[in-house]
Amino acid sequence: MSMSNAMQSGVSGLLANSTAVSRVSYNIANASTDGYRRSFAQMITTTTTSSSGGEAASGVRAEVRTMVDSAGSLNTTDSATDLGISGSGFFVVSDNTDPAGDDYMLTRAGSFTIDEDGYLVNAAGLYLSGYAYDDTGDLGAVDRTSFNDLEAINVSDVAIQGEATAEIGITGNLPSQDTGLDEPGSPYVTSVEYYTQLGEAERLTFSWQPTATDNTWEVTVSDNDGTELGSVTVAFNDSGDTAGSVASYTNVTSTAVAPAAFAVDPVTGVMSVTLDNATTPQTIDISLGAPDSLTGLTQFSGDYTGLSSTADGAETGNLSRIEISDSGDIYGVYDTGVRRALYNIPLAEVDNPNGLTTTDNNAFVLSLNSGSVKLSSAGTGSAGTIVSNTLEASNVDIAEELTDLIQIQRAYSSNAKIITTVDEMLNETVNLKR
Repeated sequence: MSMSNAMQSGVSGLLANSTAVSRVSYNIANASTDGYRRSFAQMITTTTTSSSGGEAASGVRAEVRTMVDSAGSLNTTDSATDLGISGSGFFVVSDNTDPAGDDYMLTRAGSFTIDEDGYLVNAAGLYLSGYAYDDTGDLGAVDRTSFNDLEAINVSDVAIQGEATAEIGITGNLPSQDTGLDEPGSPYVTSVEYYTQLGEAERLTFSWQPTATDNTWEVTVSDNDGTELGSVTVAFNDSGDTAGSVASYTNVTSTAVAPAAFAVDPVTGVMSVTLDNATTPQTIDISLGAPDSLTGLTQFSGDYTGLSSTADGAETGNLSRIEISDSGDIYGVYDTGVRRALYNIPLAEVDNPNGLTTTDNNAFVLSLNSGSVKLSSAGTGSAGTIVSNTLEASNVDIAEELTDLIQIQRAYSSNAKIITTVDEMLNETVNLKR
């Protein structure tokens, strides 16, 4: 190797170690950055081809690598929207709320908060992406091999819209020993909640009056204001295979004032009430149980324990808080007590995480070396789980970085010494002619 080549090797060493020390400084600066991935300079030899066709070592260059597949520890926080990943995978984020396919990035920095517009945004200003559930709690068919079906997660416009009740089912047991008495006791009173066409919760009141006739009750229904709508006599079977079931509905009497109405179908056991609570009255079908069927009301000996009901419809509700499961489902908890699935957060996986290209804001983008993306459900297959109330620390070890800094400094000094030595040798060569 000529002196000129020796000097070039020294220069390449200075440049390579300069890159290495910049990586160390970058790591130390981001030692407290959530989800940060340590990068380092790997030294690779370079060669030149001689005039005779052989190859000779000529120096070194620094190849920057990032330890993307090495996770940091999970630290507990007080915020439910702080998210860490236990295992493999990345959050899918974007720098705007309506991204195109090339705008999506991957990150492990999960310090998300709800911004003024209701979007989940991390500390770097990146919007979290996910799949939206429909009103029935179904994701539908989503493409997990691309970013096409993702959307920025927004929890500001997910209030539950009110839905009017159309059907109510009533079940329970009435005590048979209370009927057939010369002086029947007081009625049992229960109420059933329903929802108006504006999503407001109201109640129908049922009075179950035992009569002096064995196994016979007088049922009176009143609206939310206490106004009686009508009554019906319900008789129960006292023997045979249908003992305890409704035998008949008779003496249907409507006291409702139009447009309110009251009726009972004696064949199906469905009570129909029409409520004058809006410009268009609301009609509700109340299933008491078909005759000779044990699926609705029953009458057996025993204590009265109250009747239970199920009603469709929904009360208007506003979001109180959100909860995030380890499978990545975001649930909205409403002031009405309803808990509903809103979004699912997928975890992005690639074949070679270390091949991802580093970009600003502690994020990565796909590259040829990383391979294609797969958007997995958290906790399935090789994907990790999402842990709420945690943040992933950086994978930087300060002690390791400072040790590397000492080694790099000595290597830099040694390469500088090569240059000064060759410079002195060249001076001696020049002085040979004098």
